[in-house]
Amino acid sequence: MKRIICHWTAGTHKASSEDLKHYHIVIDGDGTIHKGLYKIEDNESTADGKYAAHTRGCNTGSIGVSLACMANAVENPFSSGTYPMTKIQFDKLVELVAELSATYRIPVTPKTVLTHAEVEKNLGIKQKGKWDYTRLSFAPDIKGADACGNYLRNRVKEKLND
Repeated sequence: MKRIICHWTAGTHKASSEDLKHYHIVIDGDGTIHKGLYKIEDNESTADGKYAAHTRGCNTGSIGVSLACMANAVENPFSSGTYPMTKIQFDKLVELVAELSATYRIPVTPKTVLTHAEVEKNLGIKQKGKWDYTRLSFAPDIKGADACGNYLRNRVKEKLND
């Protein structure tokens, strides 16, 4: 695997069956982790059509991890919606991404550990207005895709150095 792409489901704080079709791992609002329908290895190649389709044009070699949250969220003016991202699930995401990075020997860089909002800029793969994550509900001072991605990567690096 080449990269880890982090998302939110734009749903409730509970993983739905639809969420589990699209992501390898989904983290509920309380930090509970769910394995998706497809194994991570299913995305080594997407030619057979049996894989977790989480990122437009960027599923081959990508691990998709999502937070169950942000239903009815609005980017501008920002509103976290009815199920805001929780600090508990983000902290669990950091632990999980560190573990996946170590297991699959994926270096922590802006091109290998990133949010969906960074895919177009960092990898040059056109996306359709994805803004997960350009804001973090529990940290309102962190704004923009780069800032959110850097915050995630720095936390993951800290965890790897523990």
